[in-house]
Amino acid sequence: MTADDDLCTRPATELAALLRAGQVSARELLDAHLARIERLDPQVNAIVTLDAEGARAAADAADAAQAAGEPLGPLHGLPVAHKDTHATGGMRTTWGSPLHRDTVPADDELVVARLKAAGAIRIGKTNVPEFAAGSHTFNPVFGATHNPYRHGLSAGGSSGGAAAALAAGFVPLAEGSDMGGSLRNPAGFCNVVGLRPTPGRVPTWPAPMGWSTLSVQGPMGRTVGDVALQLSALAGPDPRVPIALDSDPAAFLAPLPERLDGLRVAWAPDLGGRVAVDPAVTAVLTASLPVFEELGARVSEDCPDLSGADDVFGTLRAWLFDASFSALIAEHPDQVKESIRWNAAMGAALSGPDVARAEQQHTALHQRVVEFFTRYDVLLAPTTQVLPFPVEVEYPTEIGGVPQENYLEWMRSCTLLSPTGCPALSVPGGFTPDGLPVGLQVVAAPRMERRVLEVGHAFEQATRFGERRPAL
Repeated sequence: MTADDDLCTRPATELAALLRAGQVSARELLDAHLARIERLDPQVNAIVTLDAEGARAAADAADAAQAAGEPLGPLHGLPVAHKDTHATGGMRTTWGSPLHRDTVPADDELVVARLKAAGAIRIGKTNVPEFAAGSHTFNPVFGATHNPYRHGLSAGGSSGGAAAALAAGFVPLAEGSDMGGSLRNPAGFCNVVGLRPTPGRVPTWPAPMGWSTLSVQGPMGRTVGDVALQLSALAGPDPRVPIALDSDPAAFLAPLPERLDGLRVAWAPDLGGRVAVDPAVTAVLTASLPVFEELGARVSEDCPDLSGADDVFGTLRAWLFDASFSALIAEHPDQVKESIRWNAAMGAALSGPDVARAEQQHTALHQRVVEFFTRYDVLLAPTTQVLPFPVEVEYPTEIGGVPQENYLEWMRSCTLLSPTGCPALSVPGGFTPDGLPVGLQVVAAPRMERRVLEVGHAFEQATRFGERRPAL
């Protein structure tokens, strides 16, 4: 490994400290990452649009600002690649669709603008499934993203390009989005960290359905500390976003603990018998579970009552897909993948009473989950129900002999939790004997991002699973 490679695999928190101390310049850091991308991304296919010239100009400007003594943002000089479903002003944004192969938005959306305002250096875009639909990253514009830990296997999705780029050392920070696991699933597959925040913690703008809480945006990184650092830049209110939470994001910068004394932990290996899980996943996580007791926590096997969560997620997702895609499908039926057409058709068949019943179930689910977290501080569960699978497979059609009927069922370990409104963090949970990563999901009560970060960090520091980098 070269000195530049070592630089590219360090935590973002360490790189931020080196930049502020003047031990490395933004330009030096950027050039190291660009060289690594050029050498290694052809085998991964994580970065689908690259603007090296623009990034170098931004890095030079960042170095000049530091030399002039100007105030520096918390992400000063750190390279970042944006999810290709997030609009970037002046940079191609395809949504993984041939219909947008050459689309160049005029403006940054809010999540992109906040990272730029915090001092991050935009290098390009990360690969996604078509319109971010599904937890496996492939599309007809750029093809499939490969898992850095095993070429030929999925990197997960829909933020699969982001997770693979982090794992491969192409960027120290990336952001994603999550409706049914799109931050958590790829983090689990790629041995990195992804946070689905409480809806409104990271405001989404523009958004055609601003009151919806099903899809959120959030940070990804190689360590929990990196995710906390990025969250401090992404969180905070915006008057244009009706569900935005009004709280000081600086709280996420406070030091994270390494002990969990007295923490009440619930362990739900199959979410109360509701999901099929590959025994190889369960074996890895069960072996890692004693770490929590060694850190001072009390662990019990328990799970909140998630009855109705399938119906809530399925109905509200279909409703959103109808609103988002049905007109596009009518105009270009042969240029939108079948799974999106299927999901939008489900939404078009819904009635007003169907949506009302889903919202009633949604409310009852939230109340039961809030009550559960009066008895426990966190819930632990598998991030994914399966190990990374071949890139040629659209989705697993069975898990442990249980058929998976559509492209959503195999990721119910995430979709069941999305409508609860709880923050959920995927952290590296261990490896199978043949070296495939397994993610552990840490869930807390709504608005308790700080707690999942604390628990994830203590587990990460005790196990060091996240330090096992792929041999590219």
